[in-house]
Amino acid sequence: MCGIVGYIGNQDTTNFLLDGLKELEYRGYDSAGIALLNDEKIDVFKALGKLENLKEKISKSTLGEYHIGIGHTRWATHGKPTELNAHPHLGEYSYVVHNGIIENYKELKEELIADGHNFVSQTDTEVIVHLFENYENKLENSTEAFKNTIQRLEGAFSILLISKADPSKIFFFKHGSPLIIARGKEEKEVLFSSSDAPLIGLANDVVYLEDGVGGVASTAGIEFFSDDYSWSTLPTSKQFAQKDGFRFFMEKEIYEQSDVVSDCMLGRLNDDEILFDEIDASVFDGIKEIKICACGTSYHAGLTSAYLFERLSKIKCNVEIASEFRYKEPLLTKDTLFIVISQSGETADTLEALKMAKKAGLKSIVVCNVDNSSMTRTADYTILTRAGIEKGVASTKAFSTQAVVLWMLALYIAKAKNVIDTNILQNEIHALREVPSSLMVADKMHEKAKRLSKRYLHGHGFFFIGRDVFFPLALEGALKLKEISYLHAEGYPAGEMKHGPIALADPELFTIALMPENLLYDKIKSNVEELSARDSTICAISPLDFELADDFIKTQKTDHYMLEFFEMLVVLQLLSMEISIRLGNDVDMPRNLAKSVTVE
Repeated sequence: MCGIVGYIGNQDTTNFLLDGLKELEYRGYDSAGIALLNDEKIDVFKALGKLENLKEKISKSTLGEYHIGIGHTRWATHGKPTELNAHPHLGEYSYVVHNGIIENYKELKEELIADGHNFVSQTDTEVIVHLFENYENKLENSTEAFKNTIQRLEGAFSILLISKADPSKIFFFKHGSPLIIARGKEEKEVLFSSSDAPLIGLANDVVYLEDGVGGVASTAGIEFFSDDYSWSTLPTSKQFAQKDGFRFFMEKEIYEQSDVVSDCMLGRLNDDEILFDEIDASVFDGIKEIKICACGTSYHAGLTSAYLFERLSKIKCNVEIASEFRYKEPLLTKDTLFIVISQSGETADTLEALKMAKKAGLKSIVVCNVDNSSMTRTADYTILTRAGIEKGVASTKAFSTQAVVLWMLALYIAKAKNVIDTNILQNEIHALREVPSSLMVADKMHEKAKRLSKRYLHGHGFFFIGRDVFFPLALEGALKLKEISYLHAEGYPAGEMKHGPIALADPELFTIALMPENLLYDKIKSNVEELSARDSTICAISPLDFELADDFIKTQKTDHYMLEFFEMLVVLQLLSMEISIRLGNDVDMPRNLAKSVTVE
């Protein structure tokens, strides 16, 4: 999740930009840069890695006096993390910073190259500044050039742009990623940021820009291109700002899932196919089996995808717990594609499993949230989940983005192998487009989880049960509850209950039953009835009313089981969080756990 800052005023522009980027470090990044403008010239500084590298580079330079500047922390989406690919991006006389993805950048780039523009980076962002200058050269009106530019862009593009053609102004536009504009406390001062935190203490009045709203700012004031904006008051606490008003980072991250999954799919979801620029379709040549290796939540995402790989891609798929895989003397053959999954890219057991596969000559893909991590440097190919930094130790948006990436990968392989019917592929792509809606947290749903949570604070444990992909979801629901509430919980395939676990059934055993309408409903219904007959307390999650349920959380009716999967995921996350809050636990930092497990 890249970060943006901008400044117009008479204070120390360089320090504001650096301090602002420091406040945005929590979002995660692999490079940083700033561009500084005065009437005579633009100075730009970029550096790979941490912000300290950028500060050191600036400290060795002779700086002028600047009244305008823009800055950026980048998390790579197009092009590797290099200094050349870092923002701000330049044209002949302008610079731009951008969060999001320009979906039509390839077509625009070809058009601009034909017009004589030279590109120096691998990024989608660079087309913005060249497109602006293309219009500026023709119109000789910077505001109109900027308006024409944003009309041509498709995708997500929150932008700040500065130009020597109009050196007193910052042009801005928000569509997709967050962008805030503020009136500074000093006279004739305008500030920009993609988050509240860099603005606190420096401004009181802000506009949280809505999608489709842009304008131009200068010391003379702020001109908006539309009336769809309103001023509000900035929070006074930086910690509150980073949490955007939520009680915990975990809560914020549950609510973010809809947006980050949209980011995850940008540029990858076409009308009739899945696109992964990061991998070469030839990687699947000669592949007869997929082996997935992961730990914890990532393991559950892998289990979910195994159903999808076999169902959609018609390819054998096995999923291994990395810590077990390492010591079982596994048989590895070169007709196996090895996929590892990790939020951090540093999980020790998974990394060692990847190294074993590489040593055996297997082709490898890592599904990861952190570019330039150990796994991304080791694997043949990397698919980034683009979830942004996840502060809560118990993963939420990491799981949802991993599941979406793996579902898309299953469809990508199915199309590459020509084993999927066109109508089925269209239906799957249509369902993928609906996932962000399924992940949105409805007030009614959250309130129901909050009210029910008080009934599940005692007892001798929980069973989470489901079938097919809802079995790994049951495992993930049980893990979430264990991690943050410290209550005993187990996930089970619903059909296995009568093979032993049902012996535990009584009123103090709480059963969380995942009952999707579109997948094996009658089978799971029978399993839940067996538990109910033994007096287990039943909490059913389903779009269909279930009269034997002691508690019932109603989900939306959809036409695809994976849309039910993602809505039920949100329900399980909220229920676990609310139970933990009632027990007085630290939701974000549960005892005994670390965010990145870099030991065996």
